[in-house]
Amino acid sequence: MGDYKELIILIAEDDDGHAELIKEGLEDSGVCNQIIRFSNGEEAWQFLLGTGDKGVRDKSKSYLLLLDINMPKMDGIEVLERIKGNEDLKEIPIMMLTTTNDPREVEECYKLGCNLYINKPVEFIKFAETLKRLGLFIQVVKV
Repeated sequence: MGDYKELIILIAEDDDGHAELIKEGLEDSGVCNQIIRFSNGEEAWQFLLGTGDKGVRDKSKSYLLLLDINMPKMDGIEVLERIKGNEDLKEIPIMMLTTTNDPREVEECYKLGCNLYINKPVEFIKFAETLKRLGLFIQVVKV
């Protein structure tokens, strides 16, 4: 257990409402990890590279990225591809959390190295249930 690193949850989501629901859903399920939100893929990528305006990645900590696909400036698939192609970042677990359920896109994300692909239900109650399960999953996953 001496190698334990604090896990910080990164959320890259351009929709303010969805971002808030994700955060609340995780907190409601008992997740008390620090959460940092980015409103586009470019902000998340710059943070991870160490060049962002929203702070920079602390290499002594572990990260989990919840990544939307459809975002401005840099979409989630490009962020996923860049992270998994970067020697220093490729071990960061990435969960795609998106309204897109095109099987080709799901397959592409897994081929690029995402760890989990979660479809955001459109209905609020189903979305809240999905987030609660995600929060419980994060609590048991050892990064």
